[in-house]
Amino acid sequence: MSTYRIAPSILSADFARLGEEVKNVVAAGADIIHFDVMDNHYVPNLTIGPLVCEAIRPHVQVPIDVHLMVKPVDRIIPDFAKAGANIISFHPEASEHIDRTLQLIHDQGCKAGLVFNPATPLHYLEHVLDKLDLILIMSVNPGFGGQSFIPQALKKIAAVRQMIDASGREIMLEVDGGIKVENIADVARAGADTFVAGSAIFGKPDYKSVIDAMRSQLAAV
Repeated sequence: MSTYRIAPSILSADFARLGEEVKNVVAAGADIIHFDVMDNHYVPNLTIGPLVCEAIRPHVQVPIDVHLMVKPVDRIIPDFAKAGANIISFHPEASEHIDRTLQLIHDQGCKAGLVFNPATPLHYLEHVLDKLDLILIMSVNPGFGGQSFIPQALKKIAAVRQMIDASGREIMLEVDGGIKVENIADVARAGADTFVAGSAIFGKPDYKSVIDAMRSQLAAV
């Protein structure tokens, strides 16, 4: 099992102080900055684009993990790579040619990920597992922050963990949606190693105390 990574989602940050927010959460122990990109088309919300990624890049040294909830997806990938993204993931439903999109991400010098909604089947992995650096399991339906964790996601996480282990490859298994101190250990036991948390961290006054509490729970797994 890889080292556990905590990836605060800036979707829940104070956008009036975004540079300060990302610096504070990294100082509090964050391993990755998670960047939720929504287009009001693939998902019913509109968030942020490459210019915001470019603006926060100088403020942090940790990887920026860009989750694209946009359709079509290929057009925007080079822009985020240029803006400083390290990892770019997308939904199979948003690409006409999944293999080509993964290759495009790699060609831009970024790690590539594929994202699975609660009702999206895992069969895509049979064909592209060798091209993935990250698999992201959504434990809520995408589009909004602050939702509750869908318990059925645990079975999907466990299934993906088996596939990754059988492949022998180093692939991050990330989970996004409703992650908090109270359930992070259960998600880790299912097989996840990277945990996206938005309101559970940015919704609290002391980021370090929350991240420390999460790590304490993970240490007991």
